[in-house]
Amino acid sequence: MASMAIQLLGFFLGLFGFFGTVVATVLPHWRRTAYVGANLITATAYMKGLWMECAWHSTGIYQCEIHRSQLALPRDLQAARALMIISCVLSILAAILASVGMKCTRCARNSAAKNTIAITGGICFIFAGILCLIPVSWSTNDIIQDFYNPVLPNGMKYEIGQALYVGFVSSALTLLGGTLLCMSCGTDRNHIPYQPQMRNNAYRAAPQYHPPAAYKDNHNPSRSSASSSGYRVHDYV
Repeated sequence: MASMAIQLLGFFLGLFGFFGTVVATVLPHWRRTAYVGANLITATAYMKGLWMECAWHSTGIYQCEIHRSQLALPRDLQAARALMIISCVLSILAAILASVGMKCTRCARNSAAKNTIAITGGICFIFAGILCLIPVSWSTNDIIQDFYNPVLPNGMKYEIGQALYVGFVSSALTLLGGTLLCMSCGTDRNHIPYQPQMRNNAYRAAPQYHPPAAYKDNHNPSRSSASSSGYRVHDYV
């Protein structure tokens, strides 16, 4: 029962991490305008994401423009897109495998590969979390370096957006869920009940006892045989 509860916990953590990864991929709040220097009070705030750039005006107008040219994008942005999409696909695959391999499901219940399927799902969750963590950490490092760069003008500096925080939390949940799935299945594999093997000799019937030939003639002589030999019975008393 404990391993089943750990499997359910790991599955739901990985599922929540998948939802967070999708939200972080779609949101445009990866970079937001830094309010430093002359930009302390501005009428327009800019935000950049993987798929679009948005501008928020003080009047309440919110405008977004999708990146139309794929080839004109920077290499780091293209790599971040690819890694986040692969992470989402791996999370979907991991959720399917984990739902098949968990003990609480009826799929492949009598199959010997049920634990192996669950472990494969946990490994896919772990890889999905790593792939989500790479672009999030990469973008955060670039933002911090540009922010503390004295050569870069203040109008071109950005701060860490909300989508990056969501990405960090999502990757942590996905990694933790995959680890729990692998650990729960690994403990069941190590605790296999011992079944002693019975020897074939235990089922063999005991051999019948046959007295030796030397004892076959070792019996008391009858009265007739004693009298025929010339001796009486009362002579032996």
